[in-house]
Amino acid sequence: MTYPTSREWIFSVKTFAASMLALYIGLKLELPRPYWAMATVYIVSNPFVGATRSKALYRALGTMIGASAAVLLVPPFVESPYWFSAVVALWTGTLLLLAISDRTARSYVFMLAAYTMPLIALPSVMNPAGVFDLAVSRTEEIVLGIVCASVVGGAILPSRLAPTLIERTNAWFRDAAFYAKETLSGRTGGKGISGCRQRLAVTVNALEFLLSQLAYDHTRPDVLARTQALRGRMQLLMPIMSAISDPLAALFNGRNPAPPGLEALLADIVTWFDEPLSTRADAASAAQANNDPRADTLRSRIASLQPDADSLRTWDGALLSNTLWRLKQLVDVWQDCRTLRVIITNEEGSWRPRYRHWRLGGTQQYFDRGMLLFSAGSAVLAIFISSSLWIASGWNDGAGAVTLAAIACCFFAALDEPAPQVFAFFTYTCLAVVLAGLYLFVILPTVHDFPMLVIMFATPFILIGTLIPRPQYNLATMLTAVNTATFISIQGTYDANFLTFMNSNLAGPAGLLFAFVWTRVTRPFGAELAAARLIRSGWRDVALSASTRPVDDQKNLTARMIDRLMQVIPRLAASDDQRHPSIESFRDLRIAFNSLDLRRLRQRLHDADLASVDRVLEGVRAYFQQCVERGARLPVPLSLEAAIDIALDRITRRGGAVQAEAAAEAAAEAAQPERSPAVAGRQIRDALHALVGMRLSLFPETLASALPPEPGPAA
Repeated sequence: MTYPTSREWIFSVKTFAASMLALYIGLKLELPRPYWAMATVYIVSNPFVGATRSKALYRALGTMIGASAAVLLVPPFVESPYWFSAVVALWTGTLLLLAISDRTARSYVFMLAAYTMPLIALPSVMNPAGVFDLAVSRTEEIVLGIVCASVVGGAILPSRLAPTLIERTNAWFRDAAFYAKETLSGRTGGKGISGCRQRLAVTVNALEFLLSQLAYDHTRPDVLARTQALRGRMQLLMPIMSAISDPLAALFNGRNPAPPGLEALLADIVTWFDEPLSTRADAASAAQANNDPRADTLRSRIASLQPDADSLRTWDGALLSNTLWRLKQLVDVWQDCRTLRVIITNEEGSWRPRYRHWRLGGTQQYFDRGMLLFSAGSAVLAIFISSSLWIASGWNDGAGAVTLAAIACCFFAALDEPAPQVFAFFTYTCLAVVLAGLYLFVILPTVHDFPMLVIMFATPFILIGTLIPRPQYNLATMLTAVNTATFISIQGTYDANFLTFMNSNLAGPAGLLFAFVWTRVTRPFGAELAAARLIRSGWRDVALSASTRPVDDQKNLTARMIDRLMQVIPRLAASDDQRHPSIESFRDLRIAFNSLDLRRLRQRLHDADLASVDRVLEGVRAYFQQCVERGARLPVPLSLEAAIDIALDRITRRGGAVQAEAAAEAAAEAAQPERSPAVAGRQIRDALHALVGMRLSLFPETLASALPPEPGPAA
């Protein structure tokens, strides 16, 4: 472990100062539990001002909602303990479902409302008449901690979130350059590139949450919009890169010589990917990124390598055309990423998108509603059963066990494998009990004023605070600090009883141990089941894309499929298997996109071409529907391969006829504006690209062996 950086020391000292300020004010105001204000500071504090502000605002709102629910629900149900337990469990589960259905910082509102209600309601069952006073005091204590954390964090050496966002994108750019180098060099397998693929997806997913906090960081709306656009382009890079790998493997299979100039083009694209981004903070650098001469040169070279009409009617010509089309998309997306990155860094400059597609612009996210309902339902049952055990035992302090069980279920409900994290929660809570006992019975009896209390707290809390900014230690150190502050239960006067301390503070570990056993029993399946469900859901969307059923919004369908792919990749272990589920998931996405392209082109094809394309789409739909019904990826039927080859033959024949027709109409200047030969030729080429991409994705094992038959003469 490396030593804390200056930034981590500054954050820890600021957080400790804010917690002591909150504790001092709470003691002066004679709040019932001033230690809650101290603990809240450690809960909401973040090294970055924007994250602290968003978390503070949402925690305050969630606390108020949960406290209000406790005030409303305790009096009517307190005389019926089991009904009361059911109400508390259902409230927590419902709000938890809303929380895990939102991947932005707003989810904190629902999360806090979910477990604040039992936090206030359960201890009130012994004194229901005091629930209002308890709710008000708990809200005051938490809001006090929030205000202190926000004021101190924003006033003393504030640290903005934007630079960290840029650091995250820098890491993504380095991984993307490596991914491009490996893919364009023909190395699509191996642990290195698989691990890189996982890091790229994790970075894109993490940016979603950071961007939701960026608005609280005094970031201008235009810069925020550019950052959202950058994340969208980052999502596209891996699918496009993956779409290039199969045609490249087919072109460089050793059967025929590589197309002249293609290897040099690929090498120059890799060199361009490796070029460092401009570090100058001026308008000229943004303009230069927006008008990159290297990108323009690469696009010109791609255009110069396009096969002619005769070559396009061969399989190798179709492969080359498909490859060059994808390479142009790759160049456009990478230039957009570079331009947006420079503009975001400089916070000035305009952006002209290079990559445009009719499918872009969707905002829909994918949520596995079944797993979300199961996670929330598991929390509901855990709370109800633990409450029932508490009621049956008659343990006066058992409310603390139910409360911490509810908090643990809420904290980790969105994880595929929550049990290890719940056990870590249990472990660090036990450590906090030991530290609190040490302070309460050994150190605090020697403390006679507040300055001495600050001195006694300073060393351990500041040391712990230096580890909170580190993701690998965040959970452990935050829980230790929060629970230690809570278990000490600092009041205006010293009053400690060992038996009372043990009885009340052992309830928390007991509840967490129950939560651990519960999650281990009810959720033993881990990430494998989540990945399998995501993949099956992807098959459903592929079947929808190839069907005749109307798609309400193809842009949102596209966004949903890409978002789901970004969730699948991190859940799958790195592998060099070309039939690995992560590789197959990229191919599934390409099949869906190619199906949508063919559906869009259907109305502009001739009847004979239309019939062959429809057979392909129906075959794709039937195959993926069968995969969904069987719950497993089945071998692709050879009849679908034959249908694609027939459609390729029809389309390439039509392409030759269109070229001849174009020449004749151009000479006579009699082309129809609504269906010019150029437009018709582009549609034929788009259909050809879609069919080639579909064949490569469905039958990747035949790239270097079985090839489709060469088409006959043009009709």
